[in-house]
Amino acid sequence: MKLAIIGAGKIVQDFLTVAGQIDGLELTAIAGMPSDAAALDALQAKYGIGKTYTDSTAAINDPDVDTVYVAVPNSLHFAVSKQALQAGKNVICEKPFVPTRKEAEELKALADQHNLILVEAITNQYLENFAGIKSALSGIGTPRIAEFNYSQYSSRYDAFRAGTVLPAFDPAKGGGALMDLNIYNIHMVVGLFGKPTVVHYLPNMQRGVDTSGILTLTYPHMQAVCIAAKDAGAPVRSMLEGEDGTIVIDGPTNELQQYEVQQRGADNHVYRLNQASHRMVAEFTRFVQMIANHDTGAANEAFTHSTDVLDVLSAARTSIQ
Repeated sequence: MKLAIIGAGKIVQDFLTVAGQIDGLELTAIAGMPSDAAALDALQAKYGIGKTYTDSTAAINDPDVDTVYVAVPNSLHFAVSKQALQAGKNVICEKPFVPTRKEAEELKALADQHNLILVEAITNQYLENFAGIKSALSGIGTPRIAEFNYSQYSSRYDAFRAGTVLPAFDPAKGGGALMDLNIYNIHMVVGLFGKPTVVHYLPNMQRGVDTSGILTLTYPHMQAVCIAAKDAGAPVRSMLEGEDGTIVIDGPTNELQQYEVQQRGADNHVYRLNQASHRMVAEFTRFVQMIANHDTGAANEAFTHSTDVLDVLSAARTSIQ
């Protein structure tokens, strides 16, 4: 994979710390805003990136690039992904994918037309602990209650309180607790149980944005709750409660650091199955394989999951109108 990274924000800098651990990944280019020029040069020198651009179009059209990692603000995901697909590049789009199913399907049609791979970068779906948790569900009987929590006081919330609205709290740019943090919880629930039948969102709104909120999802035999906060912090733990046992997940739902299976009448067992210490290694390792093998089956499966999540997000937004 010859990768062009579009964006130079926090998630990109986090990814670059482990990019060297991913076999088959070549850091061909990185692009940002003209104001990012010095930072881009510093990242190039530190991580051995081939080229820097202050024009994303030039990076996307670079003939040495075969895949584009879209890591720009949420509101730009669709436009940049579309541009890359039209240029004949595979696309890895950072979460949250795009605002609507319609936009996702437009991108998928372009990918299919040009015989390209299109995937959403959502860490928890590719972690070994996720597969372990999914497998362990059969041991706790019929699931009745699922509770996922990702509450983390945002480093940008103090600025928001002082009156400065950064993208993380700008609803016009896809900010807010639902799209930024609860998205991981939603991916967990949908990845484990599929689409719910009923969705309700109960947000704490400040100046037009949800700084925290509780999402409820109803299934035929189960209720799920997804809690996320950017305006408060708490010990982060999630639980899957079944008739015959419980699965307790420690740590934020984008990392799934470990989980414990507690079966009634049996000893408890703690599992730490993740092979890499950083959450992004597993997903990008899989993306490299998917693109190298042109695994459209895996890409289609991932796309179906992503659009199911988009349907939940749409229902959540509708529920508060």
